[in-house]
Amino acid sequence: MPASPIPIGPGASGTPGTFRGDACPGALRLHAADDGFLARVRVPGGVLDVAGARALGDAARRLGDGSLHLTSRGNVQLRGLRDGCGGELAELLGAAGLLPSAAHERVRNVVASPLSGLDGLGFVDVRGWLTGLDAGVLASSVTPALSGRFLFGLDDGRGDVAGLGPDVLLRGCPDGSAVLAVGGAEFLVRYEDAARAAVVAAEVFVEAARDVSGRRVWRVRELDLPAPELTTRMAARLHAAGIESNPARGAGNCATSHDGVAPAGQGAHALTVTPRLGAVSAAQWAALTTLITQLPPGEIRLTPWKGIVVPAAGPPHAAHLTRTGLVTDPESPWTRIGACTGRPGCAKAHADVRADATARHPHLPTYWSGCERRCGHPAGPYVDVVARPDGTYAVTTERAEPRV
Repeated sequence: MPASPIPIGPGASGTPGTFRGDACPGALRLHAADDGFLARVRVPGGVLDVAGARALGDAARRLGDGSLHLTSRGNVQLRGLRDGCGGELAELLGAAGLLPSAAHERVRNVVASPLSGLDGLGFVDVRGWLTGLDAGVLASSVTPALSGRFLFGLDDGRGDVAGLGPDVLLRGCPDGSAVLAVGGAEFLVRYEDAARAAVVAAEVFVEAARDVSGRRVWRVRELDLPAPELTTRMAARLHAAGIESNPARGAGNCATSHDGVAPAGQGAHALTVTPRLGAVSAAQWAALTTLITQLPPGEIRLTPWKGIVVPAAGPPHAAHLTRTGLVTDPESPWTRIGACTGRPGCAKAHADVRADATARHPHLPTYWSGCERRCGHPAGPYVDVVARPDGTYAVTTERAEPRV
């Protein structure tokens, strides 16, 4: 399938300075799949307002297969896009504020504690960090050189996002401050400085990655830079930026407020729903969009576990969403099942894993992969079900980091 033309300026086919060979799709760089073109729309922190939700629904219905496919970074993929739709897609997303910068659109990878400020857990509300971090990334002339795989994490102190292994992590502390962690370097910073410090950390990574010769460096863990050297570089840059920081000495500086598991079920101030296998149909998305127009603050939050948090929703709303086919029971096996695209959407897949997917463990998630690449598999322990070339499956229990 030929590359779809994208009549957009900077960033359309690889922003100048972006790591060479970085093929991560975006909203302006579409990926050719067996079921049509694919766009990955970055949604920092997973937060979508009514305008953004409507635009994504319109794009899926008018240009794609009608469904919205959630990713393990709280982003949205549009599949089955027709050839030549790039300009129309960009116009739809841009009008809703989902494309604030063509040069930065693939590097706005931010996961955040989705129940922060809603359920009384955690030490801080990460929303202030989220808006500040995104603004800082967009304002930086260095961050466009990040790869599409680079990940920022904002953890309110409960430990849910910290467990996802982000490249740059901000984690809330009981006194309202934050631990900034990048590789083996950790610093205590003030709440109000944390977002700016995270941008500095990303810029330090870009500079360090440019010093590596002979191989590509996508993630912080690939730098192979000794922690003392990284700490020295970070300290110098934070000082130059006027950010007060002190070395953090391990997790004891910032104890976890909760058990670090994915949010589920009905909380005091929010409802978490699960689309089966991360795919939201047009009717389900329309129901969600209509619902948030009736509830403050008029938003949904997409989670890194392919769930959707609806702030201010409760049991009556759960009953309505259940009728659309969305899962609202936290004990449902569907909350523990994931799968890649599989056949027929992916040429590399050996089986239709989405048709075969079932739970294989009463507590651990089960992830079904169409081939050994295991695209999108979860972090932490999970039951790993991988299709073989003959259509049978290999089943093991794995502990690994997420891929998107």
